[in-house]
Amino acid sequence: MARITKKEKSDGLYRAILTLRNEEEVYDFFQDLCTVTELRAMEQRFEVAALLKQGMIYNDILARTGASSATISRVNRSLAFGHGGYQVFFDRQEQQLAAPEAAGE
Repeated sequence: MARITKKEKSDGLYRAILTLRNEEEVYDFFQDLCTVTELRAMEQRFEVAALLKQGMIYNDILARTGASSATISRVNRSLAFGHGGYQVFFDRQEQQLAAPEAAGE
């Protein structure tokens, strides 16, 4: 997958996101930054990624999320051949879920 080059991107947005401290700040920031349609599209792609990661098949994802087969395919390609952004989240989520279990042992 193509990567946005340093020359093409503005670091300001990414730095701004890194300053946000909690879910409410992130939510408010994205509400200000994006249209409702843009937010829904990102939320849908994220949900599709999570369902693909769980092993759900395209038809079931389509029925559950309303995402097009093109969107599901694009997200699947990102999971398989992307830059690893989704995987970083999934790995960290697994670590967070495992941490309380390990502490309770």
